[in-house]
Amino acid sequence: MSHVPDIYRILPELILSLTGVAIMLIDASLPPSWQRRNLGWIAAIGATIALWASLWQLSLPEGTGFYGTVETSAFTVFFHVLICGIVLVALLLSLDTLPADSHHQGEFYALVTFGAVGMCLLTGAIELLVVFVALEISSISTYVLAGYRKNTGRGPEAAIKYFLLGSFATAFLLYGIALIFGATGTTQIYAIAHLAPVAQNQTLVVIALAMMLVGLLFKVSAAPFHVWTPDVYEGSSSPVVALLSTAPKAGAFAVLLRIVYEAFPALHAFWAPLLWVVAVLSMTIGNLAALRQRNVKRMLAYSSIAHAGYLLAAFAGLPHIGIAAATFYTAAYAAMNVGIFAVVTLVSGYEDQRPLIDDFRGLVYQSPVLGSLLIFFLISLIGIPFTGGFFGKFYSFTAAVDGGAVILALIGLLNSGVAAAYYLRLAAVSAQRPAADEPMPERPRVGIAVSAGLALCVAATLALGIVPNVTLHAAQAGAQTLQAPAPDMPTAADPSVALGSQH
Repeated sequence: MSHVPDIYRILPELILSLTGVAIMLIDASLPPSWQRRNLGWIAAIGATIALWASLWQLSLPEGTGFYGTVETSAFTVFFHVLICGIVLVALLLSLDTLPADSHHQGEFYALVTFGAVGMCLLTGAIELLVVFVALEISSISTYVLAGYRKNTGRGPEAAIKYFLLGSFATAFLLYGIALIFGATGTTQIYAIAHLAPVAQNQTLVVIALAMMLVGLLFKVSAAPFHVWTPDVYEGSSSPVVALLSTAPKAGAFAVLLRIVYEAFPALHAFWAPLLWVVAVLSMTIGNLAALRQRNVKRMLAYSSIAHAGYLLAAFAGLPHIGIAAATFYTAAYAAMNVGIFAVVTLVSGYEDQRPLIDDFRGLVYQSPVLGSLLIFFLISLIGIPFTGGFFGKFYSFTAAVDGGAVILALIGLLNSGVAAAYYLRLAAVSAQRPAADEPMPERPRVGIAVSAGLALCVAATLALGIVPNVTLHAAQAGAQTLQAPAPDMPTAADPSVALGSQH
């Protein structure tokens, strides 16, 4: 068995951490009168190097490091690449939209990179205490980013609501970790999988799982733990929402997959019906509430709640099918959601000068490229063929049907029809010719950085819709590795486990 240095197991996190520290040191050493925009390019370069390091990890033998607390596998690499890609696009979007005179601009880029450290660490952690630490690293950064726009009351309001409700959710998660430790004597995920079924107090195990699910479902804004989402999306700046709505959720979904499929596979009869109900609530509440919205960002917030439900439908499938479908959907949703928020940022501006759906009237005539891209991403969110959204929903509902949840798949299809109403309403307004006497707003300025970010989102959405097999095979490879080791194999609870050993 080849020995792999532990540091290789967290190489992307290390690169992002060093990038964030470098940004803060450079920012502190620059005169106050100098602009900090170039610090964003340093952050983007760091995210690109971290993405490359994530792909390089595929050459490592699958295994664990740091005394069995972190893991490198096809599953972790998939989410590392996804999160680094999201962070890169969000940074490119911020470079061209963040006001040059905004204070503490260097701290903005440092917070994004530090938040990415926690998100990446979430996906590779196989020790619940490391999961908690990673979740806090990610959450604290995003709490500050949500309130970064301080010249309006909505920014601090969004940050306070996000912080308070997020703290409650984190408390649930931490309490669940404490309870499972009391029931099994360990917080290592693979050891829990072996010890939970034979624990003396099964009620304690079930309560622990329920507590952890509450904390994680809050992070993915699934109903009924979604109340923070519309206000935070509306109050935060659009570049921040592009990041908040995708990268933290990707990390949280990765942990959720680990918890239910790796740590508690024996409790499938408990968590599967529970997630079934949460999926239905998320789809229905999200879509019905989105129908009533006139604010674009609030509409997309409720849309994200519905998409969390579509993704959770895959959890009703058989393990390998459900994991692969959920993983694929996470990638598809990230591509199209970051893309549409990039368009919203360019049209509405950093200060949200055009927040309402009616403000997008005539966008196709005002800026044909942005109008066409808006309609393209809306079509993908609906789930029209040849877009990533179509195959995301197809694989998710197929997994539900294969798992016997036919009714859940039918409810998902009906909700997709409801969602088409508000997506098409925005598309129709943007394609509507403005009146002759109506003043035409100034055409948005599209810089090089945001153009590159939009191009990446379009390419990813098209690739996932036209040639989905590449990503699906990567998701399936990750699903194969996401399973608890055989009972006779050593776990991190055993002192004989060597660093970097394969599970």
